[in-house]
Amino acid sequence: MTTLEKKICMMGAPGVGKTSLVRRFVESIFSDKYLSTVGVKIDRKVVPIGDTSLSLLLWDLQGEERYQWVRMQYLRGASGFLLVVDGTRPKTLEVALGLQENAESRVGQVPFVLILNKADLKAEWQIDVAAADRLRSAGWIVLETSAKTGENVNEAFEGLGRRILGL
Repeated sequence: MTTLEKKICMMGAPGVGKTSLVRRFVESIFSDKYLSTVGVKIDRKVVPIGDTSLSLLLWDLQGEERYQWVRMQYLRGASGFLLVVDGTRPKTLEVALGLQENAESRVGQVPFVLILNKADLKAEWQIDVAAADRLRSAGWIVLETSAKTGENVNEAFEGLGRRILGL
């Protein structure tokens, strides 16, 4: 089995669940405690995809707007990224779209997946679902996840891994 190491960045507004998604994916745990990421936190998980063992280096980037220029520096060398949106906060979709545009202008086109997080709170969602459907129609992978329940979390990371591998 071939082993490849790939850098993945987690991007999104503060409080959308980037750290919770990484913890759910890597450690299979969830905590209601909110801990703001300062700078970057790096985790690793090996995922088998086809005949490849993909070692994902997960860079959980700080969400604060005033540090966006630093966040873009962390993107260098990334093989892909996950854009995380909080379904209960519509502004976070706008932030994610801006981050994607900014990332593409700085590092070129790299694979990414848009995550609509907090599916466990779907009754409270306020994001424009039609906008998400338009993004899907434009070829984006858009997944609804819940770091709390684990819904589609593995699928999001593995889907990005498949995209990186061109599968």
